[in-house]
Amino acid sequence: MSNSLFGEILCTSFQIDREEIEKALKFQKRYGGRIGEILLHSGIISEEQIASTLSIQFNIKEFKNEIKDLSTIEFGPLKDIDPGWFITNGILPLKLENNRLFFLIEDPLKIYSTDAMTHLFPEYEVVLLIADERQYREILNLYKLKYLKKTSTSFDENEIEKLRDLADEAPIIKFVNSMINRAAEYRASDIHIENLSHALRIRYRIDGVLHDIDFASPDIAPAVISRIKIMSNLDIGEKRRPQDGRIQVKVSGRLFDIRISTLPSIHGENMVMRLLEKENINYTISSLGLEELDITELNRLVSRNFGLILITGPTGSGKSTTLYSILNRLNTKEQKIVTVEDPVEYQIEGITQINAREQIDLTFANILRNILRHDPDIIMIGEIRDRETAEIAIQASLTGHLVLATLHTNDSISAITRLVDMGINDYLINSSLLGVIAQRLVRRVCENCAAETNCEGSVPEELNIDEIRKKYKIDNMKMKKGTGCENCANTGYRGRIGIFEILKYTGELKNKIMKHRDKDIDYLKDTLLKGKFKNLREDAILKCLKGLTTTEEVFRVT
Repeated sequence: MSNSLFGEILCTSFQIDREEIEKALKFQKRYGGRIGEILLHSGIISEEQIASTLSIQFNIKEFKNEIKDLSTIEFGPLKDIDPGWFITNGILPLKLENNRLFFLIEDPLKIYSTDAMTHLFPEYEVVLLIADERQYREILNLYKLKYLKKTSTSFDENEIEKLRDLADEAPIIKFVNSMINRAAEYRASDIHIENLSHALRIRYRIDGVLHDIDFASPDIAPAVISRIKIMSNLDIGEKRRPQDGRIQVKVSGRLFDIRISTLPSIHGENMVMRLLEKENINYTISSLGLEELDITELNRLVSRNFGLILITGPTGSGKSTTLYSILNRLNTKEQKIVTVEDPVEYQIEGITQINAREQIDLTFANILRNILRHDPDIIMIGEIRDRETAEIAIQASLTGHLVLATLHTNDSISAITRLVDMGINDYLINSSLLGVIAQRLVRRVCENCAAETNCEGSVPEELNIDEIRKKYKIDNMKMKKGTGCENCANTGYRGRIGIFEILKYTGELKNKIMKHRDKDIDYLKDTLLKGKFKNLREDAILKCLKGLTTTEEVFRVT
């Protein structure tokens, strides 16, 4: 072990300002805690710097320098020791190589680690490694996935009172709170709690992609699910039917509204928790990721006094964000805006927002009929789901109201055929529809580790990059790719950006659609692309050429 103090190593090896160390030491003296954690939460140092500093201080090798390929980890030998013992003591057996047995330790301050392992495995040379917290969790999850086995539960799942008691136990409360706190820290939009045959799996959706975060014993699954049900006022005794609820929690001063949905599966109940940050509603049209010409076009559309504007795309494609951005733009003292949502995601001052509740027959259609008696200027409909809602929305747009609504279709042109399939007459669509905005979300290249790159292999040909450069007069490509860093959890991406196609429903387009109604929808798309229309893939490629996203994301999303 080195004689140097933690703070001293930070100053000499990582050039951390000595004043920051002094501030942290004063805080530690007053409130307690570890100096590294205090500096980490203040944003002064990173998890990786903590690991490197501890490596120097305790003369322990760093995991990242010793093990380059995770596939070489065997998690053994264990002898006759219970795998759970290693988890409890924060020391994971990694692999045996040339008579050297490697262990990953969670906390080097547990000074008995080396002695204990040397005593348990006297025939090997024991080598301790240290990793940053994120890396340790990743290895721990792999270890749990290998060794956690399904065992019989120690309680009768039909005993509701026992479930309630288990859900109120401190370890379960801590587990659930930690899961929510970590999701907020990782910028996750959803938490997926899934019962597998051998484990309870926790996954987070970060920037639109699911990541395995934790694995726990299946024995605690009923208690974890019950704890969240109690928090969201759901029936803990009902396991055969889906349920929906919501929780409001504060994490590090940030208020989150969490939507809960349960679903029975063959291995037990699964649950999804969608996190919505209540105060994160400062959306503007210019922040969505639209090109300058598209911003101008969208502003023209929403400046109309009446008509129907549709936002289309699958679940999780950013439709709500676009709608709220438009509402923020239109929200003035001169306008009365009323929204119908299921549920209301973000509250906006000055706008009348209504929750649809089908259980009490408070449907979109029923609410819309009553809204029209309140003399609104602008109406926002969370989703057009049926013919009745579509007809009322179109009638409202024809009687002097600007109506904004979402529709689940894959692209903009399909929205028109979807309305026709619902049974809406052509003349009503032609008279009311102003335009359709289709969108998706792609992951944004991490600015902290972005490096210039070029298209390889057949990618330029598959994406027609040369044609798109010619069509949109792009001279210089600035394609980038994230190399992976602590800021983006080594994914190369941080945050997301929208890709869009804006279809103006002009007289010329109406004539084309009416003329070629018997043709396949792909024929109409090809006809549009021959003009100035820009589809989702072209917009994604333009953002790729500007270094905002990657070709992998273009293929994944479009």
